Amino acid sequence: MKWFVILWAGPIAFLGAWYGLSYHDISFGFFMLTRETHDLVFEIYGNILGMEPDAIPPLVARALIVDTLLVIAILVFRRRRVIAAWWKSRRAYDPAVVSRDSDASLSSAP
Repeated sequence: MKWFVILWAGPIAFLGAWYGLSYHDISFGFFMLTRETHDLVFEIYGNILGMEPDAIPPLVARALIVDTLLVIAILVFRRRRVIAAWWKSRRAYDPAVVSRDSDASLSSAP
């Protein structure tokens, strides 16, 4: 599971870092981080997809959000028993729940 998260987060971090640095033209002397390369990459993708280059970044962001939610759902599903046990132990020691339960049991006594 650790490798699953690493192999998912690595490309997303790389894409996010490239996009942020190239969008703001923080190149550190690398051609791939210049604004010209940024515009060229999105122009090429726009020509391939047959759409405006300015419409691509919101679509990529939406895809990354859906992908992130899917990965979180997989992680939660795999850890559902641990999460349920944690939730039950948390509820057992919550003073508000204990006082509410004891008040309910006192009021329902014959």
